[in-house]
Amino acid sequence: MKIALVTQLPQEGFRRLAGNTLYAPLEEAEVLVSTFDKPVSREMIASMPHLRLITNLGAGFNNIDLEACRERGIRVTNTPQPVIEPTAELAFALMIDVARRVSEFDRAIRQGTCQPMAVMNNLSHSLYGKTLGILGMGRIGQALARRAKASGMKILYCNRHQLSADIEALYDAKYVDFQTLLQDSDFLSLNLPYTPQVHHIIGKPELGMMKRTAYLINTARGAHVDEAALVEALRSGIIAGAALDVYEFEPKISEALLTLPNVVLSPHTGTGTMEGRIAMCENVCDNILAFIANQPDKMNLVL
Repeated sequence: MKIALVTQLPQEGFRRLAGNTLYAPLEEAEVLVSTFDKPVSREMIASMPHLRLITNLGAGFNNIDLEACRERGIRVTNTPQPVIEPTAELAFALMIDVARRVSEFDRAIRQGTCQPMAVMNNLSHSLYGKTLGILGMGRIGQALARRAKASGMKILYCNRHQLSADIEALYDAKYVDFQTLLQDSDFLSLNLPYTPQVHHIIGKPELGMMKRTAYLINTARGAHVDEAALVEALRSGIIAGAALDVYEFEPKISEALLTLPNVVLSPHTGTGTMEGRIAMCENVCDNILAFIANQPDKMNLVL
């Protein structure tokens, strides 16, 4: 099997593909290993006449033209399992960072503008006892809930469907409607997949329903949030702050976000640990080997 990779990836993750041709030229490839930051367009697909499988590194797949794949009968897979813990870990880290002003204080100390160390200077906010609202209570949302519960937070969630009582009990999580989630959350974390139906699910009206003391956390997809509306909300004190790993127009980041002190920014690195990358590559191998063996039930099929 001839396999093309769109970018450099950890070789240890591909050991089980020995005997296959990695780094095949695109025009010869039967399998394409793609990544969220590299669009797989209709034109690219058309230039690969032998392509039979696209296996995307990551849970998302909106970088792939699925309609073009459907027309050609090309199978598409993703790697949802290995992204769960690293993404939830970063979401929780961003919550701590923005609430405790870690990055803000770090910048101020380095620039010599930090207030003197004194009992009522440099105050921030605790997570303990606060309410975390999770929009999208799938595997990543639940992994975040597990961390939040262990830190003494209350959990609300909004999902397409209410989870079973057993799962809710694991996290002491309460199912609420979207408006209640917006109004009652001290921290609102976006953990839902991207579809056109949830484009700008957080815009000016939604930000206006949030507490003025609330923080928005986004480790899902940038287009979930109307970035211009978010900038205005942060500038005018509609919400207290935001922590973002994804951006509406990435890789471009709005200039305004770079200047606001109440924003923590990270470079779309939710899954970006070495352990996570290797695990994702191993999951890609699972998909490819199952495809070769004609075992679709063992593949993470998107299409």
